[in-house]
Amino acid sequence: MRPIPVTNPPNPWASTAIEWLEEPPTIRLRIFEDATREILSKNDSPDLGFRYSINPYRGCFHGCAYCYARPTHEYLGFGAGSDFERVIVVKPRAAELLREAFERPSWKGEAVVFSGGTDCYQPLEASYRITRACLEVCAEYRNPVHVITKAPLIERDIDVLQRLSEGTHLGVTISVPFWNEANARAVEPGVATPRRRLATVRRLREAGIDVGVNVAPVIPGLNDADIGPILEAAAEAGATRVAMIVVRLPGSVKQVFEEKLRAALPLRAERVLARTREVRGGRLNDARFGSRFTGEGTYADTITQLFRRTAERLGLAHVSMTTSDEPSPFRRPSKPGRQLALFEEGGGSGDAP
Repeated sequence: MRPIPVTNPPNPWASTAIEWLEEPPTIRLRIFEDATREILSKNDSPDLGFRYSINPYRGCFHGCAYCYARPTHEYLGFGAGSDFERVIVVKPRAAELLREAFERPSWKGEAVVFSGGTDCYQPLEASYRITRACLEVCAEYRNPVHVITKAPLIERDIDVLQRLSEGTHLGVTISVPFWNEANARAVEPGVATPRRRLATVRRLREAGIDVGVNVAPVIPGLNDADIGPILEAAAEAGATRVAMIVVRLPGSVKQVFEEKLRAALPLRAERVLARTREVRGGRLNDARFGSRFTGEGTYADTITQLFRRTAERLGLAHVSMTTSDEPSPFRRPSKPGRQLALFEEGGGSGDAP
């Protein structure tokens, strides 16, 4: 693994900060274990179509410059820059905690999204297999699942995904914000190429799994021209739905993004930053519900119309993830001391009355 320089914006929650007088040292991968007692995160955002998510890891080796989750690392006492990419926190008890959550009488089988603050299939998953273990729990309880990832590693778990698809509501979304591979490598240095991700879409569809493509984030002035080629490739690979989110840069992400952009694409940086401010009311970020995913103004409207018209032409539904109006198939499996309800075939808790 190639070491990267230590570069972190000041942590607003820390009482001290480090300033390097010479070249900063490099940082290699460090792994910590999380002793959390809860695994399900709950949100009440009107912009999101789900309430519960699971993050098997904190931080992400993919190192995407634009990642909105970077500031969450600051709550742990780490930095949002290189620390987020190389200081990874793992949750080894995630599957056990998920089973405990599903056993609570208050749990009614709502959909669970993998993930909101990390990529659940980042490289560490190859050895830790925490995401796979959690998906196996969901399959055991027939709990609805939606997976969002950039990583072809998800192909390893096609067997579990097929079991989920047979027993409950399952959807997968593959994020593909770039088609230009040079720009992708500059901004998402630890991720597979766009074409490799589209190969994953094809393989999942061939396995009978519902899969869509998320063009997220669209970075004005950098990858908005990639929208058409991405959607055409998504349709050709068998995706049935697509979604789009305009880049958002909350908190210290603004500094990380700008620094990485100027270092990797110095000739494009000013244009990209200017276009980003144009769709964000003169700022680099707009946290308001209702506009933070889409932006505002003429340029933002043009991007949205390009996306919608291309999706319509290709017969792709414009929806970020699949939803179902049917009752959740969730049920608690039988075990010693608990009878399996005779009439639970149509769904329910599985608890004896």
